[in-house]
Amino acid sequence: MAPIPLPSLSILAHLVDVHCHPTDSPVPSESVRDLPLRICAMSTRPSDQNLVDELAKANPERVIPCFGYHPWFTHWVSLDDRPPAKEEHYRSLFLPLPNAELEDPFTALLAHLPDPVSLSSYMSTLRKNLTAHPTALLGEVGLDRVVRVPLSFPAPGHPSGDALQLTPFSIPLAHQLAVLEAQLGLAVELGRAVSMHSVKAQAATKELIERMRERYGERWVRISVDLHSCGMSAETCRDIQKKHPNIYLSLSTTINARSPAHRKLIAACDPLRLLAESDINRIDLCASRTWEIIKIIAEVKDWWIEEEWDYSPEDGDETAREKWGVVKRLEANWEQFLRGGMRGKV
Repeated sequence: MAPIPLPSLSILAHLVDVHCHPTDSPVPSESVRDLPLRICAMSTRPSDQNLVDELAKANPERVIPCFGYHPWFTHWVSLDDRPPAKEEHYRSLFLPLPNAELEDPFTALLAHLPDPVSLSSYMSTLRKNLTAHPTALLGEVGLDRVVRVPLSFPAPGHPSGDALQLTPFSIPLAHQLAVLEAQLGLAVELGRAVSMHSVKAQAATKELIERMRERYGERWVRISVDLHSCGMSAETCRDIQKKHPNIYLSLSTTINARSPAHRKLIAACDPLRLLAESDINRIDLCASRTWEIIKIIAEVKDWWIEEEWDYSPEDGDETAREKWGVVKRLEANWEQFLRGGMRGKV
């Protein structure tokens, strides 16, 4: 997709791409230097936590670091403080019962898998990174019911142009939940906002959110949770936001524009809890992809689009919100997302 024309720098300076993966590709220094907006750079696995850390330290004005472990990599995690032997660990996840047809695929996959690492070790690193960056988010974390484990993933910073060779195996949802709930508990403890992945897991995600509120009470409500590139139905998201005032939605053309349903989702979303993202792994495309979805949000919500940033001090008051354009509205939503607390129509 070719980049679209961008607005003026005075407008771009107020944009936040709330979810992207710049360290999944090479990051040219000039691309970061020329970033006209702020980005939330996600980590997903042990090998990219330090890459996000370094990118944020080198570019504190433009990069908001996000640390966490993505559901696609949770099979690497052992829930035991002393992880079992490699084959025992992965067999318990992928072949808990004998299946002759899957023995050969399992053996092939096992050769590519790392030794399991304890969840407590993962959490120690996560705590260290979040503590070192007081404005960092927890992300990307979440649930995915349909992903199949590939033989191997490309290393961070070296994306593969080839399709991944998928195996018949998927990661049990119960295991994903154990890893996710540990991370969410740390977010509650440290008061950090969350960027959460949810694919084909509507019911499980709703139950998780309800369980977290029951477990942590107001401490849970005080942190914000963004369902990123949200693919849920408009009805489900409306129901979740109605019951849970700390739940936000962000959308991207990279993912959501694959289906026309994203317009219904935007229409259904609480206007005070809507955000924009690129969900792209090329830092030079973050601005254009974020602007694409912002234009769609403006069209669906019938919000005007600013051409220059010429708001007066009086216009900044929340009572003037109905006069605001799409960029100022989304900027205010982002600022409230970071502050946390109850928000929107409840």
